[in-house]
Amino acid sequence: MVMDLAVDLIHATVQLEQPLGDGTRTVGTGFLISAPGADGKPRTVLVTANHVFQKMPGATARIGYRIANPDGSWSYSPQQLKIRDGDGRELWTHHPNRDVAAITIKAPAEFAKAALPMNYLAADDTFDKYQVSAGDEMMALGFPRGLSANSAGFPILRSGRVASYPLAPAKVFPTFLLDFSVFPGNSGGPVFVSRGVRPLASGVQQASNAAEAAPADDGFIAGLLTQQVELNNERLEIGIVTHARYIRETIGLMQNPLTQTTLAEGMTAVTGSKTASAEEAARE
Repeated sequence: MVMDLAVDLIHATVQLEQPLGDGTRTVGTGFLISAPGADGKPRTVLVTANHVFQKMPGATARIGYRIANPDGSWSYSPQQLKIRDGDGRELWTHHPNRDVAAITIKAPAEFAKAALPMNYLAADDTFDKYQVSAGDEMMALGFPRGLSANSAGFPILRSGRVASYPLAPAKVFPTFLLDFSVFPGNSGGPVFVSRGVRPLASGVQQASNAAEAAPADDGFIAGLLTQQVELNNERLEIGIVTHARYIRETIGLMQNPLTQTTLAEGMTAVTGSKTASAEEAARE
């Protein structure tokens, strides 16, 4: 079986929405990660931007599952996802410093299978190891303005080039820029590098095999889209991506909330003169 991270992430990416009661709705994007719980049992985790859930005032959101039919067609089948308890308390876990959220879900069996393992999330050394730099192409999945690729509810796949330098270390540069148009509804979507083929020592190209290849040989999730950049109400067609390290940390907080204080205290402070940055001009 050929491993194609783009196709796998398309299956693992879902639309999140909440009707606001006035004919409008709040829309965002999420994707599924398979991360064992503290007891070692399988667990499906929905990852998105923290502000996606925060902008949903109600207790339940809708998660856009898709169902494969026997004739090869697909049906869009959204289901309720409880995000707040009866007292209005948040049921998701969020990173103390970064716009990342995660929540355990009970997904239909086919969606639980689509969730990607934790080791597809880029680690601190992934960008250096694979020499990711400014100008490299990355892909992003999402639902711009709440639109999907088709009536089955699949996400829209787009691409852009890394527009900032340097990219590492993540502790110092927790976000990076991607040169592509961002719209409301894209927030929370995965940004990734996909390698459908990998080079052999002889120089011959061979399709990656999921059973043999290391995750980074197939590609990796670089982060999630969290903001668009605007200046004086003008969209600059630049997206801000939060490094996957902070997705890892957020999932870790689900098992050990006490580490939240440690993460907050470990935030790097920058003092002295500095230039105006795209991140400071960003809009959700």
